[in-house]
Amino acid sequence: MSIISVRDLVVEYDGRRILDGVNLDIEQGEIMVLLGGSGSGKSTLLRQILGLERPKSGSIFIKGTDMTRCSQAELNRTRRSLGVAFQSGALFNSLTIKENVALNLREHTALAPSIIDLMVWTKLAVVGLADFGDLHPRELSGGMKKRAAVARALALDPEILVLDEPSAGLDPIVAGELDELILFLKGALQITGLVVTHELPSAFRIADRIAMLFKGKLLEVGTKEEIRASQHPEVRKFLNRTADNPVHAPALAAYLERYVQNQGAKS
Repeated sequence: MSIISVRDLVVEYDGRRILDGVNLDIEQGEIMVLLGGSGSGKSTLLRQILGLERPKSGSIFIKGTDMTRCSQAELNRTRRSLGVAFQSGALFNSLTIKENVALNLREHTALAPSIIDLMVWTKLAVVGLADFGDLHPRELSGGMKKRAAVARALALDPEILVLDEPSAGLDPIVAGELDELILFLKGALQITGLVVTHELPSAFRIADRIAMLFKGKLLEVGTKEEIRASQHPEVRKFLNRTADNPVHAPALAAYLERYVQNQGAKS
């Protein structure tokens, strides 16, 4: 059985269909990258998988539990299998990095403080931040905040790591370092990854398989090689970065010429 299985998922907001019959299986131990442009439904699908919203219809099974129909107790228990790092990091600025990582351990376990301290140090060491635990989020660079968010996501030793736009806003070198961290976590911890992104270099570096969303529909799911070879027009457009509404150079030149003339007349 797939560790995550999405079946016939339909989501609507105010009568507008956001996800339209999505079916997706994520196998244990793989990194699935959810790829698509803005407005494709990536974040909506992520919220559904996390059980933050209920769909209009369809099912989402995580480790056999239907997140769309289970009790609150079952939902909370299943969420313990998920570690989530949001795009913004969502770190608490009033807490140190150590305190941020320790938060879930203090709230959801009865571990002794000394054990929690050891586990926090271990998670920070895994992401390369062992020497920065006493700093506050405002004292970290963007890449360090992303890694701190991953450390917090790992605090309860989840089976599934969910990363929302992990490379967004990072320079290529830092983004590459984060990609290597994701691959390290997969290899060292045998963790299953669901990564939402629109960054093509990152997607093709870390993915075992890629799912391509477009206007709420799942266009294709396949290996990196299969997605690269896809002849679906929307997949090709996305991979080739083809604009839907390219700038018409002559019209733009005429507009700029009129604008300059008008500005000259005003002066």
